Amino acid sequence: MRIVTILGARPQFIKAGTVSREFAKHDEIEEIIVHTGQHYDANMSDIFFDEMKIPKPHYNLDINGLGHGAMTGQMLEKVEEVLEKEKPDWVMVYGDTNSTIAGALAASKLHIKVAHVEAGLRSFNMSMPEEVNRILTDRISNILFCPTVSAIDNLKNEGYDKLDIKVVKNGDVMQDGAIFYKDLASKPDVVLKDEYVLSTIHRAENTDDLERLKAIVFALNEIAKEIQIVLPLHPRTKAILEKNSIETDFTIIDPVGYLEMVYLIKNAKLIMTDSGGVQKEAFFFEKPCITLRDETEWVELIENRFNVLVGADREKILEEYRNFNFSTDFSLDLYGAGKASEKIVQELLSYE
Repeated sequence: MRIVTILGARPQFIKAGTVSREFAKHDEIEEIIVHTGQHYDANMSDIFFDEMKIPKPHYNLDINGLGHGAMTGQMLEKVEEVLEKEKPDWVMVYGDTNSTIAGALAASKLHIKVAHVEAGLRSFNMSMPEEVNRILTDRISNILFCPTVSAIDNLKNEGYDKLDIKVVKNGDVMQDGAIFYKDLASKPDVVLKDEYVLSTIHRAENTDDLERLKAIVFALNEIAKEIQIVLPLHPRTKAILEKNSIETDFTIIDPVGYLEMVYLIKNAKLIMTDSGGVQKEAFFFEKPCITLRDETEWVELIENRFNVLVGADREKILEEYRNFNFSTDFSLDLYGAGKASEKIVQELLSYE
């Protein structure tokens, strides 16, 4: 069985690395990895792949820095060339990036089977490009690997039980990765107090909206009077804060690598984030989470009170921090207990 995996961003490589390690256990599976180059990342050197124990890509298409249409179009063209050369049995795509939809479209038009990992997730916000990508990718896939019960329910509500598409609840490959990387975590170069809150802010809805950004920063400033807040911050967001004279009274550090991020999450008292991935990693490492967004795809974390949505409401952020009313029963199996990648391989090998 020959599988071409299409990836475009560092988080996708980390997820796919987990599945690649499972593929490697089976002599009958050959995987070819294609990096579209969607998110240019200086950290993705050979050292990154060695440290993360991830196979290096066989192809790097180097497509980035373009608008959505141009980027997706160029990816479609270049991925199609790779698929015509490699002639795989399956194309595997992850998540909801432009690389995801381009890979799925290229395969579908060449009548190559498509497997979508992280299928069925919905934010119900069609203004997000990611929402459009994930919905379209689901519809043209042959097998949908869903991380959660709510993802399965979303597909049922959209009529997928009437379509010739196999839907599988396999769990979340990110949990497999968290288990694998837990002992490889690396302390970043920052002075940490015995207790600290880890925060991240990167979504455009927060960083490009000055009122939202100010509300979040002012709430963090207030909390920082009581406990250290550590915030790895992208230079672009840092520049926005400086340009608009928004003062910060917490510990800002440069962006860190994944293994350093695992260390920060694993040792924090609380996570405050607008990142989808970090919300789940908080759960994997048994940390409560306050989510700085108006909606989330990971509704089971909200329903079970491991996580709470506060948007960019300053008072709500402070209220949830002070109430600290979170569940502590992290034994609940929401994401497959580290067997998600194994289930993917079993399903592909038995697919008819």
